[in-house]
Amino acid sequence: MDQQKIAYSILELAIVSQGETIQQTLHNSLALAKEAEAHNYRRIWFAEHHNSDSVASSATSLLIGYVAENTSTIRVGSGGIMLPNHSPLIVAEQFGTLAHLYPGRIDLGLGRAPGTDQATAQAIRSDFMKLAQQFPEEVAKIQRYFSMENKNAPVRATVAEGTEVPLYILGSSTDSAHLAARKGLPYAFASHFASTHLFNALEIYRQEFRPSGFLERPYTMAGVNVYIADTDEEAEKLFTSLIRMFVGIFTGAKDPLHPPTEMSEELREMFQHPSLQQMLKYSFVGSKQTVKSDIKAFLSETGVDELIVVSTMYDKNDRIKSIKLFAEVMQEINENR
Repeated sequence: MDQQKIAYSILELAIVSQGETIQQTLHNSLALAKEAEAHNYRRIWFAEHHNSDSVASSATSLLIGYVAENTSTIRVGSGGIMLPNHSPLIVAEQFGTLAHLYPGRIDLGLGRAPGTDQATAQAIRSDFMKLAQQFPEEVAKIQRYFSMENKNAPVRATVAEGTEVPLYILGSSTDSAHLAARKGLPYAFASHFASTHLFNALEIYRQEFRPSGFLERPYTMAGVNVYIADTDEEAEKLFTSLIRMFVGIFTGAKDPLHPPTEMSEELREMFQHPSLQQMLKYSFVGSKQTVKSDIKAFLSETGVDELIVVSTMYDKNDRIKSIKLFAEVMQEINENR
């Protein structure tokens, strides 16, 4: 019997490259979404980050609207809305509005990290830590506002009621796995930068999953970094931008994304640092054939239903080429399932 085909999608952070404006960066995100749509990617999700020179995906719902308006079929959503930063009522109203404008195409992924440093988190919401601890209750509020049963409640998100926007629980630890399983919601793990708990989280989610009105069986997504070029060496060169970006995260530098360089011994040593190795463990870098082999192994090990790809590259054209080649990889893998 044929196995189910693996969906493939994009997580977009709207990374600002050196020498580019934020406006150019946001236009590049749309260009990427159009290419993804043309190559059968299921969805493109926008992350939520704050107080960074290198990340322009801060106003997530606005970016979703911009991309949904200028595409036709690809699903567009949040990867995710960092719920403790927001009022559940306002989030429901925003995504309910999007669902009316772009029916059947809007996803709402929810996370509980701040998407920034602690000082900025406090500036966004002074009660952030309290709300982060109440994440399950805040998710329940979102669900209630989307429900038709809330029609007679004293507080309503009228534009959200009955829009059937699918909710996804995002996580990088096992806590989120318990919650997603208990609520019977799809589960997306941030393994593109947090590899430690991937297998434990997937096991917990699958074992504890309770069917719901949203989902009959577990549905898992995993984030991976993908860099494909004509040769392994070319792809490795593109990957140097990400290495430098993560080194900057460790050292407190928030510079825009550096252009790629040849993979020097110094950069190799940086990449071999245990912290960086752990964060970027699931980075698949190389020619199409190299990446195809690595992706097949990853799918076999994890059994996930969907891959969500991050490709932090300096040049828009390199990214577009990489996502085209990755689409070919996934189509070939799916043809043989």
